Amino acid sequence: MDAEKEKNVKHFLDLIQKSRKGKFKVYIGMSAGVGKTYRMLQEAHTLLKKGIDVKIGYIETHNRKETHELLAGLPVIPRRTIFYKGKELEEMDVQAIINLRPEIVIVDELAHTNIEGSKNEKRWQDVLEILDAGINVISAVNIQHIESLNQNVKDITNVDVQERVPDNVLRLADEVVNIDLTSDELITRLKEGKIYTEDKIQAALNNFFKSDQILQLRELALKEVASQVVRKVENEVPKNVALRHEKLLACISSNDKTAKIVIRKTARLASYYNSNWYVLYIETPKESSDKIALDKQRYLINNFKLATELGAEVIKVQSSNITDAILDVVEQKDITTVCIGKPHLNLFKVILSTNVFNKLLNNLSSSNIDLVILS
Repeated sequence: MDAEKEKNVKHFLDLIQKSRKGKFKVYIGMSAGVGKTYRMLQEAHTLLKKGIDVKIGYIETHNRKETHELLAGLPVIPRRTIFYKGKELEEMDVQAIINLRPEIVIVDELAHTNIEGSKNEKRWQDVLEILDAGINVISAVNIQHIESLNQNVKDITNVDVQERVPDNVLRLADEVVNIDLTSDELITRLKEGKIYTEDKIQAALNNFFKSDQILQLRELALKEVASQVVRKVENEVPKNVALRHEKLLACISSNDKTAKIVIRKTARLASYYNSNWYVLYIETPKESSDKIALDKQRYLINNFKLATELGAEVIKVQSSNITDAILDVVEQKDITTVCIGKPHLNLFKVILSTNVFNKLLNNLSSSNIDLVILS
């Protein structure tokens, strides 16, 4: 009874805390130059005309003439100056924003990495701090900076984007808006010098701004915003029919590359279904802490960190029977879908050997649980 009372109290406190937090709006685009910053500044002017206390916390116009001109007449909170490696650099002044307490603050480039010595490593962490202070935030991010899409973007563009935003940060957004252009419109803007300076245009056309790549990135952006809308509907629109509440379990091994793929793809599925999900690592006797190689230990730690950042609960169990260990966790957590990688790893060679795989498949199918093998 005491535990139930404590749970109810915590739930009520969580509701109070949520009501005190600022609202969060995010503009998403398929690439640089689609007009996210321009749209945020337009919105700031509209809000200002309506008497709303809106201020610019950080904006990056990239010296684009049309965008830069929109800054005129908007109240800007001065940036903080930091000396780093002999240079004077500027960062957003989070504390000044919190002290001034505007009703709404505009914060550009959500994925930005702060200068060493800043309170927070990433700008999205700054934004969470501002939201916790009860200040509403409007921000922007490109699709290639979303953590679980990192591999997809790399496959499309052959670029490994280093600055990334965890998916669970976007899940906190009260509103997500897609800024969309056709590939022809975007390339025309580039050629007209509205995105980069003239000396960078040809290089951009030869690399990131290829029509087929833009189309694929556009598809990713549209799907991401659509999945955010689905989550909002599921959370806010009353349900007249009972739906199965998905719970996903990603099973990983100590292999770095494949484990990351399994984690990211399961994160995408969890994001789509707006569901809880877990990452399971089964430590077999051959991979006990005194036997596993140091590099594999580092891979595991990094993958556990990635999973946590993407919103998963990490489960680590010791067992010599992989199938039974998976089934135990499936039962304990009421899992509806089990996700594993392609069977070229030692762990999954064991799983997919005839007897073991049949046992796993039979148990899952008899319990109406899906098994997904991720490429």
